[in-house]
Amino acid sequence: MKRLNILAAARLWLWSLLVLSMAACAPLGLDYQRPKVAVPAEFAQDHPGSATTPLVASWWTLFQDPRLNDLVRLAQENNADIKQAVARIEEAEAAAREVGAETLPSVNLDARATRTRVTQSGPFPVFGENPRNNFNTQLGTSFELDFWGKLRRAKESARALALASHYAKATVDLSLTGLLTQQYWLLRSLDAQLAIASASLKTREDSLALTRRRLEGGVASGLDVHQAEVASANLKAQLAELDKLRAQTLHQLALLTGQLDLSIAVAALDGLPVAPTPPAGLPSSLLEARPDVRQAEQQLIAANANIGVAKAALYPSISLTAALGGESLALSDVLKASSRIWTGGLNLNLPIFDSGKRGAQVDQASAQQKQALASYERAIQTAFTEVNDALVAVRQNAARESALKDSQLAAKKALEIAMHRYQSGYSAYLDVLDAQRVYHAAELSFVQAREARLQATVALFKALGGGWQAPN
Repeated sequence: MKRLNILAAARLWLWSLLVLSMAACAPLGLDYQRPKVAVPAEFAQDHPGSATTPLVASWWTLFQDPRLNDLVRLAQENNADIKQAVARIEEAEAAAREVGAETLPSVNLDARATRTRVTQSGPFPVFGENPRNNFNTQLGTSFELDFWGKLRRAKESARALALASHYAKATVDLSLTGLLTQQYWLLRSLDAQLAIASASLKTREDSLALTRRRLEGGVASGLDVHQAEVASANLKAQLAELDKLRAQTLHQLALLTGQLDLSIAVAALDGLPVAPTPPAGLPSSLLEARPDVRQAEQQLIAANANIGVAKAALYPSISLTAALGGESLALSDVLKASSRIWTGGLNLNLPIFDSGKRGAQVDQASAQQKQALASYERAIQTAFTEVNDALVAVRQNAARESALKDSQLAAKKALEIAMHRYQSGYSAYLDVLDAQRVYHAAELSFVQAREARLQATVALFKALGGGWQAPN
């Protein structure tokens, strides 16, 4: 009898080793390999160079504006979209932990107490008390052996989706910061335009006062006075429109930062900084840092793992179960050695015929993987195009700004000449008004060009997914 027990134990150990070796088999499905997407090594609109500096996340600091840095911090702390993205990360990580728990055994405590009466009129005599009590308590466990890698592939998929949620939050963060920065530069541009319009209004009111004095002296005509009044009234209307736009822009910044009582003082005319210049020779490999590209890749990894999950469903599933406890008619006896009960078993579930249901699920998973691959390729291609567009916008807006600066200086000189000629009686006041109008338009155009260059630089930062290292 002792020898038989030893043989049974040996067989049990051999069976356990066999089970563990089968469970260690490679999971079904192909391991993920990053697909190659054909894109040029450098951006088409970039100029030659050797930029190898990695991107930095805090790209907005390159503008060296302390107020902008404070606004970005407020937005990252209080914005509702950021809070929602953080909650999605928590959900995805909890889902990954749930899937990971499936790869480990679960232990449950089951306790029952019943009172039962059986018939005494049946064909068999009743032994013992009637009715009787029954107390049962058991610790049970079950564990699915992951022969085909179904649980491992499911865990891989859940982990990838959790990472995708992190990159989704980074995408929201990047979009939010970009939008806030663009709104901030719009606000500063409106401040500069308000300063220009106010200065122009003062100049035109001074000219109006001079014209009225000249009218009283019989040197100017009533036509000159009315033309000056029209010019002043038009500037007052423009100032009212600029004030409205500034208030609306400030409200948008308040919404983005979550500070509905946000107040930003009006900046001086030089409130718009010079945009940082991108280094030459940006490699297209920088696109791998974009959070939306990384998110698309993690979704592709999850879809690839789901194919293995679907294929594993075509094969048998094997589970081990065990329970240990006690059962007795009296509660005080349930833990005694004589009341001990146990059970152990192995469950096998083999699909025989399901009308092609599991095969269709494999095809669905394969199709979803193809969709995720196309989305990944499209994300890289879109990112490459956006960077090229942003590089063109930065370069051309810089050239436009330089040309409009020259235009502004020339218009200022023309206004000085027109005023001198009018005061000397060599030209009509209409020439002065025209010169004032041209100079005012040139000033506004220069400020708007500076804003457009700043906006294009922000778009480049968003397209790259970060900023370059500031030069020392």
